[in-house]
Amino acid sequence: MSPFRKLAIPATLARLAFIFFLVEFVRGAVLISYIPKFAVDELYLTVTTVGFAVTMHYVADTVAKLGMGYLLDRLPLQWILQSCYALSVAGLLMLQYSVHAWMLVVGSVLFGIGASPIWIVGMSSVTEEERGKQMGMLYMAWMLGLGLGPVLLNFFLDWFGYGSSFLILLGMTVLAWIVSWGLPNRRIEAHTVPFAEQLRGMAHHMKAVKPLLPGMILQTLGASMLLPILPTFAEDNLLLTNSQYSFFLLTGGACAVIALVPMGRLSDKLGKKWFLIAGFISFAFALYTITTIETLWVCLFWAIVLGVSYAAVLPAWNALLAQFVPPQQKGVGWGLFSTVEGIGVMIGPVIGGIIADSFGLSVPFLVSAALFLFIGLFYLWFPSKLLQ
Repeated sequence: MSPFRKLAIPATLARLAFIFFLVEFVRGAVLISYIPKFAVDELYLTVTTVGFAVTMHYVADTVAKLGMGYLLDRLPLQWILQSCYALSVAGLLMLQYSVHAWMLVVGSVLFGIGASPIWIVGMSSVTEEERGKQMGMLYMAWMLGLGLGPVLLNFFLDWFGYGSSFLILLGMTVLAWIVSWGLPNRRIEAHTVPFAEQLRGMAHHMKAVKPLLPGMILQTLGASMLLPILPTFAEDNLLLTNSQYSFFLLTGGACAVIALVPMGRLSDKLGKKWFLIAGFISFAFALYTITTIETLWVCLFWAIVLGVSYAAVLPAWNALLAQFVPPQQKGVGWGLFSTVEGIGVMIGPVIGGIIADSFGLSVPFLVSAALFLFIGLFYLWFPSKLLQ
């Protein structure tokens, strides 16, 4: 087989990767940058409302996925995709033209339901012969879209304003809708695990994963608390323009990506425990320090610290989780971990919004820093050989 044949990508998978990129670009841009700024600056809604809207988006996405596998097993793919894209467009229009808080929340819910099937469709379309390569391609498209969305949107806001920026996001959603028409109209064998079986698997594995529960829930809770307030905090407390805020995100994200591989290799050689402890504690210290800084360059320095700290934690944490996944029950095991970690993501934004409205924009950062510090100290104290 020629090297070019080995690099060939099935047309369906290429379409799915492009759709992944577009959907996650819009999701990241809307949830991390657009809604938090637009709702506060233009609609004069509270940060608590923004947090609740973001939380309900993730709740809707998670709940919809539970039933989406059932539908994909029984209905033609195009029926489901076209219905969900119509919901996505309707949700985005409600977000843009909201005049009441409930419209913002309902728009977020519709957008979450509309975005839910594409991940299952993509994962179910991967072939066993090239699972690693194809999964890697889909993950790359997902991460690239989710990362670039909020970064580029802030430049769009500075250059074009809210109305034109929204049209760009709406246009990308419509483009993903059009591309999805080229996917084969067939039933997808989603092989989703029944909910009762998930509960049995949860009960069976919960005792084994007790040492991981603080890290699994609190780290996603601490990070997601900041989602509804980041743009407002950057503008009001750090005095950053939209473009400068994008440089802050880009700097932290780039440093995380660059440091991931070397940090992963070092954690394999030196042991996971100290990378977890150092990463969580330095992440906590950086979050605390961000509330005290006043210049862009110092802000960028701490963005670098945040990125490197995340890179120190992620490979060690994933390797630690993998030790608790039974080889014969990988689906249930990883599904359990995703569910538990998803608890923090679902409740974090609304908690962060309530704290910010009640005590000020800096306080959620301090609470998040305290959570990450607690996680680091917990694993410093916890005498588990699995952390070595």
